Amino acid sequence: MKTWNDYKEHVKAVDSVIAKDMEETEEIAAIVTAMVEQRNTLGLNQRDLAAMCGIPQSSVARIESCKTTPNLGTLLNIF
Repeated sequence: MKTWNDYKEHVKAVDSVIAKDMEETEEIAAIVTAMVEQRNTLGLNQRDLAAMCGIPQSSVARIESCKTTPNLGTLLNIF
């Protein structure tokens, strides 16, 4: 295996439980990436976004660094 993608495909083929977990993680990462890109496109910093959504700036930072997985309500509030 030469690349990360090769490794991921190998693991997914070997273990269906891990494959499901990896796919879920990749989906969450894609959502968070879109959130960060949109925030930057709008010229907002984390503090601005947090104030608009009524959540602490530290929550935005934890979501953006993938240290926490936001619940659906929080995501909808942010979007």
